Formats: sequence, C-alpha cells, structure tokens
Amino acid sequence: MKIVVDDLSGPEIARFLDEHVQQMRSLTPLESKHALDLDSLRKPDITFWSASDGGSLVGCGAIKRLDVDHAELKSMRTRPTQQRSGVASRLLEHIVAEAQRMGFTRLSLETGAADFFLPARRLYEKFGFQYCGPFAEYRPDPNSTFMTRVL
Repeated sequence: MKIVVDDLSGPEIARFLDEHVQQMRSLTPLESKHALDLDSLRKPDITFWSASDGGSLVGCGAIKRLDVDHAELKSMRTRPTQQRSGVASRLLEHIVAEAQRMGFTRLSLETGAADFFLPARRLYEKFGFQYCGPFAEYRPDPNSTFMTRVL
C-alpha cells in the first residue's frame, strides 16, 4: 500500500470524498455532521493523505492544525470493499507518525456515537486514543464521540 500527500485535484479522490460526505449525511443528523467537503479539505491548515493499493484508491485521512501543539484527525475513510483489511490501521499509523514528525504533541478526533461507528472507535482505542470531552469548536452532542491521544 502506498500512502502519499494528496493535493485533492484528481477526480477519483473527489468521488471518494463525495461518497464519504453522502454516507455521513445518511447516518448523522445534519447538525451533527462534521465531515469536511473537498473545498474545506484544501485549506492550508490541513494535510491530506490518500492510500492506494495496486493503483486503486483504498483509503484516506487528514490532519487539521488546531494550534502549534494540537491537531485533529479528519476524513478517515476506507473503501467499503476494503474495510477490515488493515487499510485503516496502516493509514492511521502513518498519520500519527506524520503528526509527530510535524511537531504536534496531541491528536484528537470526533467520530459518531452510533453503532455504525463502533469499528472506528475500536480502531482508535487500539491506537491509544482515549475518550474525552469536546475540543476546539465542538460542543457536547449525543451523536458525537470525542477522543484524544498524546503523541
């Protein structure tokens, strides 16, 4: 699997992210949806990676700089046909290492509280993320789960 910084200019990643946003909209009330669209992911405070295997896009993830020490994990997604194949673990391992290399000392995330998101929460637990309260601009929300990890 190859993981690279992606400038988000290709049509394949645009479709992949649109599927992500549409899926989140179908699962989460609009006021609780925090998935970023393509334009939001192109902002300078975000670093975005795509993962490919055999030339096919299989996953993505990003970090958003919150301040000099703290970043937020965003847009973690694995192609549905590739779920539970190790893509997310390898991608998350890469992103955590890159966040450390960039000088961040804390990495936090927001994910859904519904059962659909349980595999994601288990993945984050496996990587040392612990449950926490809302951070940055987030507010308490019964549809959201917040996690953080010291790097």
